Amino acid sequence: MICLSGSTGDLFSQEKVSPRRPNIIVIVSDDAGYADFGVYGGKEIPTPNIDLLAKNGTLFTDAYVTASVCAPSRAGILTGRYQQRFGFEHNISNKPVAGYKMSDVGLDPEEKTIGDHMKANGYKTIAIGKWHQGGEEKHFPLNRGFDEFYGFLEGHRDFFAYKKESARKFALYHNRQIVPETEISYLTDMFTQKASSFIAENSERPFFMYLAYNAVHVPMNAKPELMERFSSISDKGRRAYAAMMVSLDEGVGNILEVLKKNNLYENTLIVFINDNGAATGNFSDNGRLRGLKGSKWEGGIRVASLMQWPGHIPAGKKYPKVVSALDIVPTAIAAAGGKQAGIKPLDGKSLLPFISGQKSKTPHKTLFWRRGIAAAVRSGKWKLIRSGAQNPVLLFNLEKDISETKNLASLYPTKVKRMLRLLEKWEEAVDKPHWESASGDYNQIMKHRMEVLGREMELKYP
Repeated sequence: MICLSGSTGDLFSQEKVSPRRPNIIVIVSDDAGYADFGVYGGKEIPTPNIDLLAKNGTLFTDAYVTASVCAPSRAGILTGRYQQRFGFEHNISNKPVAGYKMSDVGLDPEEKTIGDHMKANGYKTIAIGKWHQGGEEKHFPLNRGFDEFYGFLEGHRDFFAYKKESARKFALYHNRQIVPETEISYLTDMFTQKASSFIAENSERPFFMYLAYNAVHVPMNAKPELMERFSSISDKGRRAYAAMMVSLDEGVGNILEVLKKNNLYENTLIVFINDNGAATGNFSDNGRLRGLKGSKWEGGIRVASLMQWPGHIPAGKKYPKVVSALDIVPTAIAAAGGKQAGIKPLDGKSLLPFISGQKSKTPHKTLFWRRGIAAAVRSGKWKLIRSGAQNPVLLFNLEKDISETKNLASLYPTKVKRMLRLLEKWEEAVDKPHWESASGDYNQIMKHRMEVLGREMELKYP
């Protein structure tokens, strides 16, 4: 089990923090391709502002999220704890298991969020964008550690205004008030505008912002003028994706400019992370990484991740060791002053001493994943995938085979046995899912067969 002590006095006492507490912004993109960012090798779509975060900060080559689909991944980001500990294993569904009700489908109120931790350190907090952590009042962001909320509760919605009243379930909220669809222009821009105004309004006090763009999740809604900019891309879906990526990147650029304008840039910790791998239906590109959203292949769980804090985080550095989205919460706590809300142990670690060189060991010897029948563990350079009795166990050496083309399980039976035991021991420490997957286990079984390769085949098993 990977845990941090619940005693915050020991947890953060060895780390240096700014005399004036930094503002902290966590930016989450949605379903983007690993190879579609310039700093990760992308050539077709310019992402100059996101690339700047790497130039002025640190890029993580081996960064992972805790799930390959949106809602459980975000539960891990928001809590710093494996979401399986509190039963949030699947995307939100209408299938609660025995002992739970539909009202329990969402982020367990007993879990503290990054908003709670930041408030404990005296920060003004806001959640902007996609929430996807449950629709009950107890799950509402204003009850989960955030002073303000500007976003929507579902897993997706149109980027432009809806014209039918039936779209009320996809409503955009400004705190508790529903924003009329007549006032909605283009969602990515609106989230950027809200983020910018919040920064300006809170320039005199430390603030925390969770900015969860729904770009570049489907539907493929792009601004027409940006579609024209990519007229050279023949595939219309890919053209829309490129235009949506540009809107996302311009949003990041605008936020950086607002920070500079308000003399906050130097004292702001910015974390950028994608919530899971490229989706089957949004025309994104994972490059060399095998698999897509929904799978335990690297293309489902390894993501673009960057961190910038001038003077505290090395600039222009690539950090090659394994890190996790779980690390965002303890990193933010350490930067904010070290006070943890609640006593439940975190599964992440503050990355500040690792990327600054104070600590030379890897932050995580092992990482774990499970969603239904499919589970995985990474230990050092080795990764194992287990997806039911119908499929053979898969073992890969990621240092030599990042594309996961050669199953080495038959050559290393002792390694397989040891890694299966690591996975089983972790499973003994987590809870059973509190609700079932909407699609069941069949797709998970099929996704993890060696012969299922490429987007066309994976589209059969979303």
